[in-house]
Order: sequence, then C-alpha cells, then structure tokens
Amino acid sequence: MADIELKPAKVFHYFSVINKIPRPSKHEEQMIAYLVEFGRSHGLETITDDAGNVLIRKAATAGMENRPAVVLQSHMDMVCDKLAGYDIDFMRDGIKTHVDGEWMRAEGTTLGADDGIGCAMELALLDSDNIEHGPLECLFTRDEETGLTGANSLKADMLKGDMLINLDSEDEGLFYVSCAGGRTLTATFKYNKEECPEGFFFMTASVKGLTGGHSGDDINKKRANAIKLLARFLYLVQQKMPLRVAQFNGGKLHNAIPREGSITFAVPFGEKENVRVMWNVFCAEVEDEFHVTEPNIVWHMESTEAEPVLPIQTGGNIVRALQAVHNGVYSVVQDDILGDITETSSNTASVVTGGTACSIVCSQRSSVMSNLENILNTVRAAFELAGADDIVLSDGYPAWKMRADSRLRDVAVECYHKLFNAEPRVVGIHAGLECGLFAERYPSLDMLSIGPTMRGVHSPDERLLIPTVDKVWQLVTAILKNV
Repeated sequence: MADIELKPAKVFHYFSVINKIPRPSKHEEQMIAYLVEFGRSHGLETITDDAGNVLIRKAATAGMENRPAVVLQSHMDMVCDKLAGYDIDFMRDGIKTHVDGEWMRAEGTTLGADDGIGCAMELALLDSDNIEHGPLECLFTRDEETGLTGANSLKADMLKGDMLINLDSEDEGLFYVSCAGGRTLTATFKYNKEECPEGFFFMTASVKGLTGGHSGDDINKKRANAIKLLARFLYLVQQKMPLRVAQFNGGKLHNAIPREGSITFAVPFGEKENVRVMWNVFCAEVEDEFHVTEPNIVWHMESTEAEPVLPIQTGGNIVRALQAVHNGVYSVVQDDILGDITETSSNTASVVTGGTACSIVCSQRSSVMSNLENILNTVRAAFELAGADDIVLSDGYPAWKMRADSRLRDVAVECYHKLFNAEPRVVGIHAGLECGLFAERYPSLDMLSIGPTMRGVHSPDERLLIPTVDKVWQLVTAILKNV
C-alpha cells in the first residue's frame, strides 16, 4: 500500500519537530525552551509560569477583534513506553516514526501523538497567516500524564479566553463534554527477606504480549491485566500447597493497563510437576477467556536458582490482596445525552518487589466524585485487610461536568455537519482531562475536547490515523472562524 499524504503539511511538520525533542513527563525542559523560542521568534506574546506552562497569544484577524477569545490547549509531555529490548534513552533520543498505510506509528516506542499532535496543531495555527480567528491563546501544559501538574498549577488569572478547545482526545467525530476525575493509591508491604526452607523448588513465570492500553479509555474493553493474571495463578497455587514468593513485578505506569509481568516463587519439591500442569491449564483457560481481546499472549515458565523469599505471611497477604482488589469497570452511568458510559473504575497498575518492600499502585477514576471516594475506599480496604504497612493516596484531579448551554459545542456541531455532512457524537470520556482543573479555576469557561483518531495510546502500539488529522484541522479552523 502506498504511503498516504501527510496533510495538513504544516501540522505534520511541527509534529516531526516535536518528536525530535525529548519530553518525558516531568522532564519537559527542552520542549518548554523550544516553545518559548518559537513564540518570541514569531513576535508573539509568550508567557511561562512558575509550573512551566507556556502560553502564546496571537492577535485577532482584522475585523474579528470583538469575537470571543478562544484558548487552544494541549499538553507537551508524553508517555514513554517501549518494547522489551528496544534501545532508546527517552531523556536524550527522539521518537522515530513511519507511515503504515493510513496510520503513523513509532519504531518500538510510544508515538507521542498523545499529545504531540495537539501541540503541532497549535503551532501550525500560530504560524499561519491565512486563517480567520478572533483573539487566540495557545496553552501548552506540562506533566499531564503523571499528575496533571501543569494544569493543577495554572493560576486563575493566566487565561483571558471565553472558550477553550482541548486537543487531547483520541476519536475523530466524538466531541467530549465531560471527563472523569481520578486518584491514585500506593500500598506498601515492608519485610525482611529470609532464606527459603529446605526442600523447595524455585520457578519463574511470566506473561507478555498483552494489548494493554489507557487505563481510562480502554478499561471497558476486556483487556487482560498482567498483574491480575499472575496473582490469579499464585492464588490458585497458594490454595493447594505451601508457597513462598520471592519476586512479583509488573506494569510501569499508573495510567496504563499492564502488558507484562513476572513472578519468582518456590513450592515443595514434590509439587513442581503439579505446578507445571496447573500453569498449562491456567494459560489455556485464560487464552480462551480473552480470545477476542488478547490474541498475542506469550506465556513462559522455567526453573530458576534459589533466592531469598518474603516472609510466608507477607507473601501470602500480597497474593491475597492482588487477587481481591477490584480491577476494571466498577459502575456504568446512563445519561440522556451521553448514553451508557463507564462511570467508575480501578486499574491495578504496577507492582514492584524490592529488597525490603513491595509497592503496589492502583488508579481509580469516576465521573461522580462520591463514587470515586467509594472505589478508592474499596481498594484501600483490600490492602488494609491484607496488612499493608503504608497506604498513600494522591491528591487527584476533579471531574468535568457537561455544560447544558454550551455555545462552543453548538457551533462545533454545526461546523462539523457543514464540513462533512455528518453528525458528530457528543460524549463523555472515562479519562482525566485537564478540563476538570480548568473548570475549577475558570467556572465560566465554555469547553470542548476533540482530537484525531488514535489507538494503542500509552503503549508501543500507539498509532495515529492520518486522514483524521486533516478533519480535525478543518474543524478547528472552522470553529475559530464562526464562533
């Protein structure tokens, strides 16, 4: 298949520039410097606040000075994930992209279209002189992916706009008008490792090749969680024989469904063949359970050298906690406008076993703040019952509720219909958007979230559907002209 044309050319030019700039969450210094230099070199008012957010203002087209001021917003950081064995230093190296039919992908890593393509659209608008618009503000926030730090630190007097278009959504044709709030829980089990008793046989087991994905947007798609799978197996073993846990590791990011994990454990020597049989049966059953969503599961089990193990009670409690803790959709909301959408969920995101402590991270989301507290307490109670030594809760971020009288939404729907002779869907998203924090500081701000189609976000399978970039660009420019 021939490569598709990359248009708008200016948007893809800036996306290419951005992907040469290292910009992991919390390490966006090079991106900030680039944006500041861009704004100043184009003679535009450029502001950087104490948090590192960058705001670039552009005056209205002649004759449109009295139009409502519009803020375009995207985040400058990206989730940095890679395939096992792929060599890259995200603090130093850029992202290598290629075109695969109608899709753009990266070589062995996340693509950075979340939200580099939104940043690219803003830069293209700032660098264009043939687009009609009223007063324009382009806001680039930092550290969205690991804490919404930039949006959370935004001062209430920084923005002057009346409306805000967030360019951080992943389905062209969907207009997002609400989002979930979220919090993260970290449970820690402390211990002193000890030598395993005589007569035990050590084994290592792993799972990889899972689909993974975004822990909000993909949580309702029945994708397997590597941590939960391995915990299920260890719980089965633990029910039948003495079990000593030495290592349990899986997942990397609080906002991604873990795609791989590994366990090292010991069982009585005479039970080793029974465990292998249990493993083979378990793998077959899981493959059947997830045969639609997980066609590429890779299982592995082998014997391994003896090593220190967790105290038997602590190891058992960790297995029981990971078996018991809720993972996936918790409740669904029914809305006359938005339809049936995920309201509340939890994702068991990562587990790391160190020399003296095991740390487990779970992230909770809900569009109803009271139920966010409920699911948080449900997860917390499971770890409390398991005897976790320390449980820490993040501050989190608020939900964004739909505005019934949104002029921005109405104009966007009208523009979409005229451009494409089709009706967009007005929906809510089960993910954290910075709009929730903007709504706290700017209660009168009329907001909408849109973006081109992406899949596999937050994983090395991240890909961008190229034709939808042009559609979003046409829509944004039409909104700016007609709002």
